[in-house]
Amino acid sequence: MSLESESPSELSPQFKAAVLSATGASQLEIDSVIQELWSGYGRILRLRLKRSPLKTVIAKLISPGDSRDHPRGWNSNLSHQRKLKSYKVESAWYRGWAQACDLTDRVPHLIAFEEHHGQTLLVLEDLDEAGFPKRFASLPPPAFEACLDWLASFHARFLGLKPTGLWERGTYWHLETRSEEWKALDDPPLKEKAEEIDRILSSAKHQTIVHGDAKVANFCFSESGDKVAAVDFQYVGGGCGMKDLTYFVGSCLDESACEQREGDILNRYFQSLRKALQRHHPETNAAEVEAEWRPLYRVAWVDFHRFLKGWSPGHWKINSYSERLVRDVLPTL
Repeated sequence: MSLESESPSELSPQFKAAVLSATGASQLEIDSVIQELWSGYGRILRLRLKRSPLKTVIAKLISPGDSRDHPRGWNSNLSHQRKLKSYKVESAWYRGWAQACDLTDRVPHLIAFEEHHGQTLLVLEDLDEAGFPKRFASLPPPAFEACLDWLASFHARFLGLKPTGLWERGTYWHLETRSEEWKALDDPPLKEKAEEIDRILSSAKHQTIVHGDAKVANFCFSESGDKVAAVDFQYVGGGCGMKDLTYFVGSCLDESACEQREGDILNRYFQSLRKALQRHHPETNAAEVEAEWRPLYRVAWVDFHRFLKGWSPGHWKINSYSERLVRDVLPTL
């Protein structure tokens, strides 16, 4: 939806001044609304600048108020508080962590941060202008492999670090923060084992920082598709890297491909992880990390499936491959 005819007064005077000061621009205008934030908590804008080294920037305007307009009806105070914390975490990520990333796990650069009257503004580098203008729903092989490499580099970089300022446990579906969905789950064996699944993942010796929402929609690609950057860090925090990997794969492959390519996906990810650990943590035994994490791929898959069946029992991601993994994994716990 274009807002080219509208005034930038949608940004408060304080926010507008912050953008102009940080970018050196003389004027700005709202070029477009990229998207509305989930459940009406704000919007993401592309701002066009005049007389600035930057042509455009991305403004994430968070205005939560008392919004309860959840698309699937989960409108409790627990859900509201989780979302409020997620935006504080994302701000902490960009202000204190993101600068550690490089071309191997590219993220947008933070340009400005401002808070005023209960609203928060994050001004971020426009990845379209930075060379990542492509978006995919179904990934061609170079783009798929680029995402596996991105995840491996990200997980290797932050291996063993405490998620200070982030979620102690990353991802938006882990059991502690999804008690309502657990109660709604109509699958007695999976419901009974939910705590054990969660314990296995959270007690893994090798923990890292996980993106927490690493679906295909949160990756931006170069024109050729072989370079990638990631956005949307509301649920970044501590965890086992397999949680990101399973969630990403399920977001862009159908159940047949998920099953047929499972081995190849794991091989590519761990090949990249070994190389990235050599760069970032050469003292770490990469074979030991792989030996622990590889079996947890299926456990992490079942963990997300548990959330999904409680949250939205008719969701398209609930499929025969996921149900088979449940039958395979539960008896081993």
